[in-house]
Amino acid sequence: MHGRVQGVGFRAFVVENAHRLGLVGWVRNVGWNQVEAVAEGERSLLDQWIQAAGTGPRGSRVEDVRVEWEEPTGEFTCFEVTFTH
Repeated sequence: MHGRVQGVGFRAFVVENAHRLGLVGWVRNVGWNQVEAVAEGERSLLDQWIQAAGTGPRGSRVEDVRVEWEEPTGEFTCFEVTFTH
């Protein structure tokens, strides 16, 4: 995700929505105005999560969401903010 996504509670917003939908994975800052996230769960729930991330919390301005679909690995047990991966 790219845009005004830092300093506006964006990662917490992404985590909150992932928890609400029962998704697992992580989210992190990766550069100026960029956030990266990996999530696993049911496709319909992932679609809802992506849509919410594209809107973001109040104060954010998401300009671009790039989605890459991959086979789930099953390696995650929760959804959290991470700083390295």
